[in-house]
Amino acid sequence: MKLGYVGLGKMGFNMVERLLEKGHEVVAYNRSEKPVKEIAEKGAKPASSLQFLADTLSTPRLIWLMIPHQAVEGVIKELIQFLDKGDTIVDGGNSPYKESMRRARELQGEGIDFLDAGVSGGPGGARDGACIMIGGKKTVYKKFKNLFRDLSARKGYAYMGKSGAGHFVKMIHNGIEYGMMQAIAEGFAIMKASPFDLDLMKIAELYNHRSVIESRLVGWLKTAFDQYGEDLENISGSVAQTGEGAWTVEAAKELGIPAPIIEGALNFRIESQTKPTYTGKIISALRHQFGGHEVLKKL
Repeated sequence: MKLGYVGLGKMGFNMVERLLEKGHEVVAYNRSEKPVKEIAEKGAKPASSLQFLADTLSTPRLIWLMIPHQAVEGVIKELIQFLDKGDTIVDGGNSPYKESMRRARELQGEGIDFLDAGVSGGPGGARDGACIMIGGKKTVYKKFKNLFRDLSARKGYAYMGKSGAGHFVKMIHNGIEYGMMQAIAEGFAIMKASPFDLDLMKIAELYNHRSVIESRLVGWLKTAFDQYGEDLENISGSVAQTGEGAWTVEAAKELGIPAPIIEGALNFRIESQTKPTYTGKIISALRHQFGGHEVLKKL
């Protein structure tokens, strides 16, 4: 199919590459020009503006947004000036689920369909096959099911429910991720401080051979140790957070569900801004491995 794509960051650029390889036609726009030129060299049609992007697509249009959640509102407001009834917008970023519910209602009033798609897997998953959780009208989801299939790993996409459900499930995924990373980091920090002079790299590799906690996260920790050494000397012990953990804790409180592990992991990240630790270094290193986040110490 032919679609418009807005946002060529680490995730977006890789997803467009994958779409092109799967035989889709992509008209691509990004605020800065460099990635647009680079993706054009790989076969995408470059767009110099949102209006150019919309005008290049025949109706009914499909436009995928892969931009920070803070930018979604402004882009949609500009974009809908150039859209027609029956067009569809997919928000593939990490937007608050209540915002996605509101946007679906507002766009429906304009005759424009909206899907919220939570995408997991980081830049690597975007390139090689992601895990995608989709919310919105089921009839609209079915229209683009093959597109989600082509962007995903095998069995890596599913319809979650009405508008907001896709971003809600992705938000909870990220909250769980906070807790898992925190537990791994704390465990390895304890081992590092023990009197046994343990080989943490060897342990990370060992844990990933049929232990109960075998996982991609443990594998990524082994890779981080390979790259930066067990002391993770150049990695920041202050851990950044992009919002999803806080949103998960907020949702848990609204629903009356205790979430002490996720809330503790969130609070650790906040406190780490003034109190960096080795535990924080491990979490930062993991964030770099799967998400490409900048985690080197600032000199």
